[in-house]
Parts: sequence; structure tokens; C-alpha cells
Amino acid sequence: MARFVTTDIHGCAVTLRHLIEDTLRLRPTDELYLLGDYVNKGPDSRGVLDYLMQLPQRGYQVLCLRGNHDQNLLDAAAGQGSIAWANDPDYNLTLQSFGVTQPRDIPPKYLSWLAALPYHHNLPDFTLVHAGFDFRQPPEKMWTDYHTMMTIKQFTFDASRMQGRRLLHGHVPTPTTEVERHVHDRKESIGLDTGCVYRHNPELAHLAVLELDSFQLTLQPNLEEPYPIAVK
Repeated sequence: MARFVTTDIHGCAVTLRHLIEDTLRLRPTDELYLLGDYVNKGPDSRGVLDYLMQLPQRGYQVLCLRGNHDQNLLDAAAGQGSIAWANDPDYNLTLQSFGVTQPRDIPPKYLSWLAALPYHHNLPDFTLVHAGFDFRQPPEKMWTDYHTMMTIKQFTFDASRMQGRRLLHGHVPTPTTEVERHVHDRKESIGLDTGCVYRHNPELAHLAVLELDSFQLTLQPNLEEPYPIAVK
């Protein structure tokens, strides 16, 4: 059995499928954890959700957490707040992938799946979350501040809160060389978002996946057909 963690797919369905089926060659005995942000920015948000939703039906062990872009899509579908996550090409790509012109028309099965996603998950040796925690808060607040878990960009890691577990998160696109260094040094807190969706940026443009027991990092290049995306 192997345990894999990746994050921040952002509509890169072709890349995700290649990573899982051809690079990792995921087996039903393996465990796959994804740390959120399946939608928006990239070319095929619906394709990513379709793929992730059917993996358990095929007998694979998959746990998906909630990211801020997943929450933003839920909010937009409910008519809450502005479309702050989207420029025009991003907005259109996302809605086109679902075959709709308004967020409220996204098929309910996708919204129900997103709305059921947990915010964090504790393994015996790792804590998984999309963005991180505000370690300045009292413990009871830190573990229930779901907005911060999806959105925080900077924090000072406090190992005393983790009961011996390392922290793995995504959310902030980080150059592949920096992520490789943090994994090599076995940092107590490691961000795995290598900005796969930013296909123009040679320092990003990869899905990073960490195998938890071997601590082996795999970098899967973006394999999508060209699509409009801002340079990060």
C-alpha cells in the first residue's frame, strides 16, 4: 500500500488522469488524498469532478478536502458574494465545462459533492488541509476556523499543536525547486501546490504528489491543450 497526496488541480483533468493512471499507477490498495481546489482557472473543472467522483466507484480509496475555489463555486451557485475568483476567460472556461452560462445552473450532483467535502483530515503522522491554520488562535478555535483552513497564505507553524504530525497543504503556488527542497529537508510543514494550472510559468506548471511513507516527490508536468490563463 502507498499513500499519495496532491493538490490544486484547477480544472487540469488530463494532467490529473495521467498522473493517477500512468505516473502513479494507482492501485485499489493505495490511498489517494487531494487537498482541494479542483475547479476554476483551468480548462475542465467538470472533468476533474467527474473523474474524482467515479474513482471510489471503481474501488479506489480517495479522500478529497475542500479548497477555497471549491467553496467559491458553491457560493457563486448559491448567489452569495461576487465572482472574485474569476477573470472573464476563467469564468467562461469554468461555466463552459459544466455546459451552463450561470453558476446557479451547475448540475446539483457536482454542488452536492463539493458541499460534502471536509476541511481537514488527520492521519497518524500527517495533518492534511488546503491552506493551513492560524496557529495564533486558541486550539479550539484553530481546529474549527474553516475559512482560515481554506484561505490562509502565511502562518508560523507550531509543532506543539500537531501531536507529532507533519502538516501538508496547498493553496499557494510555489516553485518546484522550493517544494523539492522542503521535501528533501523533511520540513514539518510542506506546501505541495506547484501551480499546475499556470502553464506558461516554467517554475510552476506541475502537479506535485508526495508519497507519505517513502517521502518521494513526483512532479507531473501540465499536459492540457492550450487554454487562456494569466501568468503567475
